[in-house]
Amino acid sequence: MKTRTEKDSLGEKQVPSDAYYGVQTLRAVENFPVSGLKAHPSMIRAYAMLKKACALANEELKVLDTIAAGAIIKACDELLHGKMHDQILIDVYQAGAGTSFNMNFNEVISNRALEILGEKRGDYKVVNPNDHVNMAQSTNDTYPTATHVAVLIQLKALDHVLANLEKAFAAKAKEFAKVIKSARTHLQDAVPITLGQEFLAYSAAVGKARKELARRADLLNEVALGGTAAGTGANTTPGYRKKAVAHLAKLSGFPLKPASDPRMGLQSHWPLAAASSGLKELANELIRITNDLRLYVSGPTTGFAEIIMPAVQPGSSIMPGKINPSMAECLNMICYHIVGADLAVSLAAQNGQLDLNVMTPLTAHELTHSTQLLINFLPVFTEKCIAGIKADKEQCRAYFGKSLSLAALLNPKIGYTKAAEVFKEALKRKLTVHDVVLEKKLMTPAELDALFAPEAVTGYLDNE
Repeated sequence: MKTRTEKDSLGEKQVPSDAYYGVQTLRAVENFPVSGLKAHPSMIRAYAMLKKACALANEELKVLDTIAAGAIIKACDELLHGKMHDQILIDVYQAGAGTSFNMNFNEVISNRALEILGEKRGDYKVVNPNDHVNMAQSTNDTYPTATHVAVLIQLKALDHVLANLEKAFAAKAKEFAKVIKSARTHLQDAVPITLGQEFLAYSAAVGKARKELARRADLLNEVALGGTAAGTGANTTPGYRKKAVAHLAKLSGFPLKPASDPRMGLQSHWPLAAASSGLKELANELIRITNDLRLYVSGPTTGFAEIIMPAVQPGSSIMPGKINPSMAECLNMICYHIVGADLAVSLAAQNGQLDLNVMTPLTAHELTHSTQLLINFLPVFTEKCIAGIKADKEQCRAYFGKSLSLAALLNPKIGYTKAAEVFKEALKRKLTVHDVVLEKKLMTPAELDALFAPEAVTGYLDNE
């Protein structure tokens, strides 16, 4: 393998001659062979936008040579179009704050810029990774800023798939609007409800989670860029912070603005922790909903069996014909991971010390990875599970008729005490509430039929 000699403050190393990365990237690869996981594509895009924005700002302020700036900007554009991503080598578990990742970017952009200008890779006199590509920057302000942008990109994509899931639940709510059944509270029979009402509640939950995630995303629009090493803006030209953030906002399409306090922007991960918490809260709701679906589909002969899910694969290697709620199970596992990832982000947010939180690489990885799991799977879950669910109307109606909690509807007619007696006798003799009321002549058949009519027992709120 042909190599070139590069030198940093620790000494010389041999770098592959065809590599765009340099000596500091090579040291990091040797130092952190941890997981084999690399930065999420959204993080790479965010960093390329950021480096381009900084070059544009420095060029406008006439502190960066126009020729060097043009080559840097062109290299950033190539990264934005998917080129050289294989040169971003740093493991997601790396040196604190993301210094290794920042220098990996600086070196790749610098060497590509040199190539564009007809210079040799590694000859950093014309375009230097630190002096030119990283001008007026520090890892400490660029990495959290890029993380904010990357998470905003991910949340925007996630919102789209959540909107489709919300619509899918709403469509099922309309389809099942007249499928009457017994509600269950404390896992015990309760007053009547329709399957459609239950699915409409799921749609509402997803919708509220979407709105809350959007609210948390707004917190990410304040970015630390321009604060450099400690939030003081050391080594920047007056006007740089505002220009750099404005360029990044235009490139990313998000309404970014300079952090109201750039020191806090470096010290605190509160906005990122808030976004992570919103993801966890969404995950908790999805866990709850999928657990309900798994109960509704339990059976088919010894469980609730109120709904039928599409069969996506054989459910057993030993039991012929068995079908499992596989899509719901997979979503559960994804959401458990997200709940655990939020704990990692919470611990990372707690452990910022003094003027910098150095745990940003972990936070960036967990947030981009967690969102990607949902972005990948929720469309499949929506299509192969929710959209294909059918109601077992006969089973639901049978549970409605057998539910002893229909006795609760007798309260306004015969009082709570007598209704309780009806419940106990029906349970003891294994009769329906309907049968016991008629046997005791507490109401006429017509009165009872009107009281227990599906449209009467499930539409109280709708009649307000």
